[in-house]
Amino acid sequence: MFDPGFLWGAATSSYQIEGAVAEDGRGPSIWDTFAATPGAIQGGDTGAVAADHYHRFPGDVALMAGLGLRGYRFSLAWPRIQPTGSGAVNQRGLDFYRRLTDTLLDQGIQPWPTLYHWDLPQPLEDRGGWPARDTAERFAEYAALVHEALGDRVTHWTTLNEPWCSAFLGYATGRHAPGRRDPAAAVRAAHHLLLGHGLAAETIRGDDSHVGITLNLTHVTPVGTEPADLDAARRIDGMQNRLFLDPLLRGAYPDDVLADLREVTGFGHVHDGDLKRIGASLDHLGVNYYAPMLVGGSSTPTQSAYVGSPLVRVADGGRPRTAMGWEIDERGLLELLLRLKDDYPAVPLYITENGAAFDDVVEHDGVHDAHRVAYLDGHLRSCAQAIGHGVPLKGYFVWSLLDNFEWSFGYGPRFGIVHVDYATQHRTPKDSARWYAEVIRRGGL
Repeated sequence: MFDPGFLWGAATSSYQIEGAVAEDGRGPSIWDTFAATPGAIQGGDTGAVAADHYHRFPGDVALMAGLGLRGYRFSLAWPRIQPTGSGAVNQRGLDFYRRLTDTLLDQGIQPWPTLYHWDLPQPLEDRGGWPARDTAERFAEYAALVHEALGDRVTHWTTLNEPWCSAFLGYATGRHAPGRRDPAAAVRAAHHLLLGHGLAAETIRGDDSHVGITLNLTHVTPVGTEPADLDAARRIDGMQNRLFLDPLLRGAYPDDVLADLREVTGFGHVHDGDLKRIGASLDHLGVNYYAPMLVGGSSTPTQSAYVGSPLVRVADGGRPRTAMGWEIDERGLLELLLRLKDDYPAVPLYITENGAAFDDVVEHDGVHDAHRVAYLDGHLRSCAQAIGHGVPLKGYFVWSLLDNFEWSFGYGPRFGIVHVDYATQHRTPKDSARWYAEVIRRGGL
């Protein structure tokens, strides 16, 4: 089960909740630009106001304290701190995160900042974005500036959130900002994101600083035993999981994934010394888990985020689904955690995102989200089982504290354990928030 030092928290990200996109010197991000593109976001929504956390953070922190949260994972908006992605610091932007961090500490909540959750300064994208090596170097400079400002009060840092999404949804499919559709650029972006992580880790690691990265990982299984099905599972596991896990924890890209991706691009962008930097960079690993993947071979080529894998289809496992259409399978989380323990060098693990969107209804006496409670309960039971099997799992951050801007889906899906009325910005803790507060109070299920 969960030991007394287990870290119970909740997570958010800057563009999804802060709003205030043009205040106090903040520059434009790729998500501001993307959201202004007609048809890019459902309903034409943007993050311009979001949950107005920029102005309402004292109340939000008080809400966290009321729930008993021990940790809060939030991200820093790079364009709020460095509006052009390089050069001088915007002190007003940095001061916001100083105030937020101090307010958290005053309430006994451990701050867990993420340096990058997808909101790249637009000027850096104009100069090539993540497919350009220079962006990794600029990211390391930004990390050093933030660490200098907050390193005396922050001990646990996350460099990147879900580099798979940044690379392949942003540069291969165009579903995310910056909306490019260039598979070769996406492969370069994936490497430069990892390189940026490694360079940033070098700049901020110190006696009291622990550096990690958060990956969106999944448990991949084949639909059958036919060679095409087995190869499909190998390819998707390679692109979703091993493309990132292997360089971080083994110091090398998997040979079979390199062979798959050579159908898309060469690897001249990988320089001598890059993988050594990437492979020496982790003090802990953040795991974001939402759903499993059941895959099989296909006779019809398709284009997807899984570049280099055209003859692959995602199958229906027949399980219940969330409002996002994602299958619910807490067993997949257990299998994933056991695989990390068995297949990779030991490193402390944290569940940095886990949660579900459902069609919440505000009733006269609150928001009764029994489906979300069941989802969280099942996945926390998988966490407990994993710990019982020796997995070094040290903490859990529910996604998300607040309903928020859900990227290309706009404000439709609601992941929060706290309901946000976007018209009034009124916060209402859902049943899941009260349930989670009781889990924290008891120290487990």
